[in-house]
Amino acid sequence: MRRSRVPAAALALATLLITSACSGDGRSDYVIDPVEQVTYATGFGAVGRDAFIWVAKEKGYFGDAGIEVDIQKGAGNVPNLTMLKSNQAQFAATDFAGAEVLAGQGTFTDWRAVAAIHQQTLVSIMTTTDTGIAKPADLTGRTIATAQGSVSEQLFPAYARLAGFDPSTVTVRGTQTTALNGLMAQREVDAISTFLLSKKALETASKKAVVVLPYSDYLKNLYGNAIVTRADLIANDEDLVHRFVNAALKGLQYTLDHPDEAAAILHKAEPTAAIPAAVGEIQAMKQYVPPPGDRAIGFLEQERVAAGIAELQSAGLIPAGLTPDKVADFRFA
Repeated sequence: MRRSRVPAAALALATLLITSACSGDGRSDYVIDPVEQVTYATGFGAVGRDAFIWVAKEKGYFGDAGIEVDIQKGAGNVPNLTMLKSNQAQFAATDFAGAEVLAGQGTFTDWRAVAAIHQQTLVSIMTTTDTGIAKPADLTGRTIATAQGSVSEQLFPAYARLAGFDPSTVTVRGTQTTALNGLMAQREVDAISTFLLSKKALETASKKAVVVLPYSDYLKNLYGNAIVTRADLIANDEDLVHRFVNAALKGLQYTLDHPDEAAAILHKAEPTAAIPAAVGEIQAMKQYVPPPGDRAIGFLEQERVAAGIAELQSAGLIPAGLTPDKVADFRFA
């Protein structure tokens, strides 16, 4: 029987699974197998792109790995990295590029990405067809809304310059993430900057066709969401990190293969998560999860992380000095 190591001091030793086997004289011999308790923060709330973590739990992938997961609804990079820093969570989903910016600025430095959920950034400009915006330059003189302090807002100036227009000619309106689709649907803004996986939700809210202008057309080396953990947890319990990553990625693959079932599992756990919207997000992200070649999902490439850091540095978002080993550990996926 596999026995897991005693976890890092910060991790709680959870329920003891006790199995008994009767001996010939009628006495019971007990085998105690420790299950490690961890907390995971989703990228943002309970939506389709995060369904895989509930799938991995429902399907027993974490249980098979000797892990009990408490899933908490995350609220973006800063709250999620704060949870990691304070050990309120041991694993989380974050937008990798945005987290790199925070690391480069020295705000959060004690985390490491251990698996890529999306192989490119999913940040985009989205608008409805009636605005006449069909290419990046059409944003000149317009107003866009974005989540205040988000990676979308951080990356917009770099995207604009690479796309060939002056970001100062665009009015950027910061707001709450949950308000973005409503502002666009009511035509209070000309476009929004958000994750392209929300296209279906915007189409539903606006009842109009939607145009998507991905940041990845110009920022080509940035990953999207990644699973991150504490650096000291990797040092103290590498085996736990391996088991967690393997189980989570198994759930991710199952989610891509069975989007309807995955959406139903998410809705069962979080009834506010509408099944059609979750299916739409899962379907939309299918093309962004598989790495190039025959590599398995979750793959992080050191050279590409370095190239992404260079893009962020050339955009003036972070100073020189950040290196791939300070934001990722490449042994787990």
